[in-house]
Amino acid sequence: MSRLKATILSAVALPLLATAAMSECATDAEVAAYVDGFLAAQPTRALAAGGTMEDALCTQAKVVAMLTQEMGPVIGYKAGLTSAPAQERFGASEPVHGVLYRDMLLENGAAVAAQFGARPVFEADLILVVGSDAINQASSAEEAIAHISAVHPFLELADVSYATDEPVNAITLTANGVAAKLGVLGAAIPVDDAAEMLAALETMTVTVTASDGEVLSSAQGSAVLGNPVNAALWLMSKEIVFKPGDLISVGSIGPLMPPAKANGRAEARYVGLPGDPVVSVVFE
Repeated sequence: MSRLKATILSAVALPLLATAAMSECATDAEVAAYVDGFLAAQPTRALAAGGTMEDALCTQAKVVAMLTQEMGPVIGYKAGLTSAPAQERFGASEPVHGVLYRDMLLENGAAVAAQFGARPVFEADLILVVGSDAINQASSAEEAIAHISAVHPFLELADVSYATDEPVNAITLTANGVAAKLGVLGAAIPVDDAAEMLAALETMTVTVTASDGEVLSSAQGSAVLGNPVNAALWLMSKEIVFKPGDLISVGSIGPLMPPAKANGRAEARYVGLPGDPVVSVVFE
């Protein structure tokens, strides 16, 4: 491991680790090897394989400390495995969580390499924007939405990153920060009427299509924990404290898919949100 990475870990990781239970973290060398592979879009060894969730969270703090030096500061949080099919696929009994980095966010219609990661996938998602730290006192979706200032359509471009013979489960996904790599952000939709937005988020239909018009997936907002706003409540149950301006990625609204399925371009339409907005990405 380089002297720079060692310095980063000592200066940045330790404060982050103070919020995680003491555990058997991955070593600095293991984390550095993972980060090098992740940034180079090369397959990596799984982190915290065979460990506990405490091990995974401790390891994630180290990963975040290193990746912020390359991907910018943390600007929010992400919930993953927020649907029953996703939890079943990865053997999880509840969602998992990671962070969002400033420099991972791309403008609507952005072009990215189809092989943007070692094991790249994309999915329809949604971003909630925290408007007030009073959200931290919310105990229901109705209370939480009152402190959300806007929502954004969002296509997450994740990189599972682990080699195909490595375990991918709730523990190893948590350890690497739930595979956050890139994401395409649609235009903000202000929350002018909290009750109306809450209802729209639950009943909206999110349809992903390929460049030739083929429908790749279609799911309602209720697929995410009954309502996407519940992802914020779940994150708070894990002792995450939000501040104004934080972004919250609510998780998959439909399946994870490889870029090849998009045939060069993927578009997600959010029917039921004001204006039925669209977000798209071009895979080169």
